[in-house]
Amino acid sequence: MTSAERTSATGLEAHIRGVRLAASDDVSAKDVLVQIFTRERAEPSLVVPAVAEPLIVWVLSGEAAIEEREPGEDWVASAVRQGDFFLTTSAVPYEMRWQVTSAAPFVVMHVYLGLQLLERAIEETDQGVPDAIRLREVSGGRDEALSLLLEQFRLELTTSAQTSPLLMQGIAQCLAVHLARHYRDDNAENIALRNALPAYKLRRVVSVMENTLDEEFRLSELAHEIGLSEYHFSRLFKRATGHSPSQYFIKLRMTRAKQLLAETDRSIIDIGMDVGYSSASHFSQVFKREVGVTPSHYRRP
Repeated sequence: MTSAERTSATGLEAHIRGVRLAASDDVSAKDVLVQIFTRERAEPSLVVPAVAEPLIVWVLSGEAAIEEREPGEDWVASAVRQGDFFLTTSAVPYEMRWQVTSAAPFVVMHVYLGLQLLERAIEETDQGVPDAIRLREVSGGRDEALSLLLEQFRLELTTSAQTSPLLMQGIAQCLAVHLARHYRDDNAENIALRNALPAYKLRRVVSVMENTLDEEFRLSELAHEIGLSEYHFSRLFKRATGHSPSQYFIKLRMTRAKQLLAETDRSIIDIGMDVGYSSASHFSQVFKREVGVTPSHYRRP
């Protein structure tokens, strides 16, 4: 399938099938464009062109199995539901497809924030002028604070007799500050390198990690999974997450351990073995270092 490699925020609509339900196109608010669409229940394949402005896609209704890839590579799947969001800053096009898995229609909201607004927000949080817009890519994430802001856009577009440009601009400013504070890619050296590890590749690696928490950490296998050298993979992974692959792996282990400690009555040694530690003392040592308390203390009611 062929498609333009780049398009504008308003032009992206022509590349994805669906029905537009509402939009702020005719609202004279600066720095923000908001659109609401009902998407097709099945999309076999499409190439999404790159857009200059960072794009947030928020799921308003329905559930879907979504797959993404760079053209010619393997598909990477994720399941999304109401409240999940995507944050896309890629400078290159990518391919995607989906299948709606719920009876409810698949309704999404697109939000584009102006680059100048984001620059001002980043400048404020940095106390200096940013040399580039650097935000992490997110695929199928959840953020309650972000959802509260996005819900205000939805309400203004769908329930107000006349959409207020001033209100839309105010929400956009709050959203830009939230992104600047919580989704900056502080470790990126340049946009081209950052986009060498898009969100779906990161998700593929994290999925491998999550399925092998009881095994030894193997950097070479993770790098091979997405076709990079160990050195290049480690650098790009840290730019995407703020942690080295091994540090991130430990954090995933501790997240699983906390869940098992809180939700089951299994012994601490069994839980430690489930997350890759054959020694109870070693598990306790790492858990206390990462979480701040011992496993037994964490489990206390």
